[in-house]
Amino acid sequence: MENINEVKSLLAVPKDIVITTHRNPDGDAIGASLGLKHYLDSLGHTVKVAVPSESPNFLNWMPGANDILIYDLHQEDVKRVLEKPDIVFCLDFNSLERIDKMGELIAPLKAKKILIDHHLYPEPFYDYDLHDTTASSTSELVYDFICLLGDKNKITPTIGDCLYTGILTDTGSFKYSTSPKVFRLAADLLELGVDDVHIQNLVFNSLDEKHLRLIGLVLHERMEVLDEFRTAIITLSKQDYERFHISRGDTEGLVNYLLQLKNVTMAVFIHEQPTITKISLRSKGDFSVQEIARKHFKGGGHKNASGGYSFIGLRPTVSKFKQILPEYQEALLNNDQ
Repeated sequence: MENINEVKSLLAVPKDIVITTHRNPDGDAIGASLGLKHYLDSLGHTVKVAVPSESPNFLNWMPGANDILIYDLHQEDVKRVLEKPDIVFCLDFNSLERIDKMGELIAPLKAKKILIDHHLYPEPFYDYDLHDTTASSTSELVYDFICLLGDKNKITPTIGDCLYTGILTDTGSFKYSTSPKVFRLAADLLELGVDDVHIQNLVFNSLDEKHLRLIGLVLHERMEVLDEFRTAIITLSKQDYERFHISRGDTEGLVNYLLQLKNVTMAVFIHEQPTITKISLRSKGDFSVQEIARKHFKGGGHKNASGGYSFIGLRPTVSKFKQILPEYQEALLNNDQ
């Protein structure tokens, strides 16, 4: 991070700080945000976490989760905290478009904006940045940020719980985007007192009955395997959402089941919501789904995990996706998993 001493000077005296992250925040977005909040709290700053929309219920156990302001639910409260902050930390997103209406509130602020992120192609809306596309997660980068400020000794078990959760979820339990560094970091957090088994249980073993039944439906009735493209697709319609009372977070991780198939290189989850159809893409090996998301579905992300959307409905979106597959057939078939 360039100009780390300037950032250190900014944080030397108490400030009003807002931390925000992308719409539909996942484990990394919430873990990084809360981990950073607890650290900044310890320095005497006044810190609020404000996000565009709700996060999955399985993250509600995290210390400070109940104090997060959600724009969709508390617009006036979010507008109030964004009136005159001194600093805005932007975590786990590379464009103000990723935070929807909140981006319009943050863009004109005189507050210093600090980006901490690992996504490709960040737009230049920030004053300072810690940006590394090789990082496993933004939570890893928040850990690095604290260390760069010389405050590794201020990382408490509470901060560690948050950051470990972010790393755990964004790496798919240390299956993706790993490195020797991230394992050393995880070891540091365990030595600090983080209970990894307990967190694994809270994150992965706390499903509602409807969630398990939804997994059964998706794998039995909504899965299509396209052998000629080494691709598997699952879909959910608006009617499925109503039938199973699907709420935010219930579909988390569904797409990853497809990657367990031996000959599948790319996994795709296309799901229809009231006004938008979303597409989640995952891949094995060197095959990049980031280009597909960016070029065809107004999205982006990482090489092995990206997403996008369309406004044309479920079936047309599935058809569109299948129509572009021949463009990537050779790469899919030749991918070294």
